[in-house]
Amino acid sequence: MGRRKGAGEVPAERVQQGPDGTFRWRHDVPMLKNPVILITVYKVLALSVGIEFALVATIDCFANGFDLEGLGELALVHACICLGLLALGALGYFIVAWSYGFKYSVRFEMDERVVRHIQMPHQFQRARALGKLTAMVGVIAGRPGTVGAGLLAASRNSSTSEFSHVSAIVVCRRLNTIKIRSGLFHNQVYVNDQDFDQVLAHIVAHCPQAKVVD
Repeated sequence: MGRRKGAGEVPAERVQQGPDGTFRWRHDVPMLKNPVILITVYKVLALSVGIEFALVATIDCFANGFDLEGLGELALVHACICLGLLALGALGYFIVAWSYGFKYSVRFEMDERVVRHIQMPHQFQRARALGKLTAMVGVIAGRPGTVGAGLLAASRNSSTSEFSHVSAIVVCRRLNTIKIRSGLFHNQVYVNDQDFDQVLAHIVAHCPQAKVVD
């Protein structure tokens, strides 16, 4: 890791340690070349459809008894919905990427207890506008989950993972990403090739309860 850097300075792309002992760096994710964010979007969309299918299927089985043919038709309907959402997700992702200049700029702060994923101010303003638009679309469509996701995107510009609560660390070296899971909460740490191993080693060393998936 690099030389010491003051806490008030703009972080560099290489990882540097400040006088307070905190490591800071900046990373730009090329949104059209690195699919890590799009993959996350797809997972969220697929999970939401899967949960809805499971709930509807369970209710239908209790109400009308188990019907394999009806279950198959329900699965087909939800598969079509999932494909439609994936197409919309790709379109929405491209629009967001275009508004960001096709790169997601984020800075990180990491010490002995936590790692913070902090969105750059200029991109957070755009994210707030897009989040509010998403919430409005959810209201019109009558989908509470979409409303909640939009409001959340409009209100948060950072995500913090406490090492003592981390349950799993997923290493995606090819995508320059370290995924951190704390129960239902997921965070993603982006770091360049040169500092990847050092940051990973620091996180693993301070997460004694975490399972590492490489």
